Amino acid sequence: MNSKLIFGIAKSLLLARWRQTLVAAVGVTFSIAMFITLLSFMNGLNDLLDGLILNRTPHVRLYNEIKPSENQPVNASAEFENSYNFISSVKSGITRQEIYNSEPIMQAVKDDDRVLGVAPKLNTQVFFNEGTIDISGTISGIDVEEEMRLFNFQDYVTAGVAIDAKNVANSIILGKGLADILAADIGDVVQVTTIQGERFPLKVVGYFQSGIQEIDKVQSYASIGTTQKLMGKPANYITDIQVKLHNLESAPAVAKEYEQVFNIDAEDIQTANSQFETGSNIRTLISYSVGIVLLIVAGFGIFNILNMMIYEKMDSIAILKATGFSGRDVNKIFLLIALSIGFFGGMVGLGFGFVFSVIIDNIPFNTAALPTIKTYPVSYNPVFYLIGGFFSLITTYFAGFFPARKASKVDPVEIIRGK
Repeated sequence: MNSKLIFGIAKSLLLARWRQTLVAAVGVTFSIAMFITLLSFMNGLNDLLDGLILNRTPHVRLYNEIKPSENQPVNASAEFENSYNFISSVKSGITRQEIYNSEPIMQAVKDDDRVLGVAPKLNTQVFFNEGTIDISGTISGIDVEEEMRLFNFQDYVTAGVAIDAKNVANSIILGKGLADILAADIGDVVQVTTIQGERFPLKVVGYFQSGIQEIDKVQSYASIGTTQKLMGKPANYITDIQVKLHNLESAPAVAKEYEQVFNIDAEDIQTANSQFETGSNIRTLISYSVGIVLLIVAGFGIFNILNMMIYEKMDSIAILKATGFSGRDVNKIFLLIALSIGFFGGMVGLGFGFVFSVIIDNIPFNTAALPTIKTYPVSYNPVFYLIGGFFSLITTYFAGFFPARKASKVDPVEIIRGK
């Protein structure tokens, strides 16, 4: 049958029951709009929460892990060579936290095409002296410029300038929670006692805020040179090498390779932060599940409306078939009606979903835990809109498939005889 004629009949049937058509289209519009809004907001929230940790975590970390020696002295004894030896209360071996030959290792890693950058690091435990009270804390010695380039360190420095930790001698960037406990303002000098008992004055040049309060109460940052001086170590003393890759997904394989090549312990980001990835996946799954349920509910609404339309239009269907329209043509007409509702309702829903996302993105969100965040996080990933448009068509197609099939099997003789 002529396609133009089929389109015309489908249009006439749609407009003849325009109120029912509008209700069905509004159902699709609402479902798609909520689907887009929910996914945009939840994925924006995922990006924010993961960013608090993952943006500050190297893709591969090279270090020396403190662990018991695998070859215990009893295993080397000829007397017990053919015996099973069970050893209790095994203590860690004499291992060095320092990475041996750190400079050649870093240079070799930098020359790897898969690597975006390398940042050395070392940590030390200290006591911050507040009158007669000693407050325990941690100072991380970092290459400030590389931390800024690779890990967005400057975004977490909420007061002062991050680069001052390098440019100002004997300086420190305090965690905001720790600065509040010490009542230390920028420009003040805090007294630090190392685990060796040495006391050093350090000038406060900024505040650091990670968004995790317990970390900000103990964590602070200084340049590598300042930290090495605190520890009484030489200039080549490094305990961690942080590696940032071009491709995050390759981190596990690269970590295993570096572990074998450099004979050093290596930890990839997926292993270090598996709990955060699990949480993100669950939140995303919930978002998609709720959105798809909304679309299915809208599909049942379209199914009911088309069923009612077929029941009311039995005589029209009978006339169509009596005048030469085949069951396949009638099937096409009602499928076209369903897809038209899905298409136009879906397009309007995508527009409303974008508008709702923009509204959420402009709602003020101020919290002391996240000083760099000013509004609620929203993701404008175009994939969400493609999925929403695809599902609107698929849902309405299946919602119209069974009513259309029912209409195609109507026997015009029985309908006309009944009339």
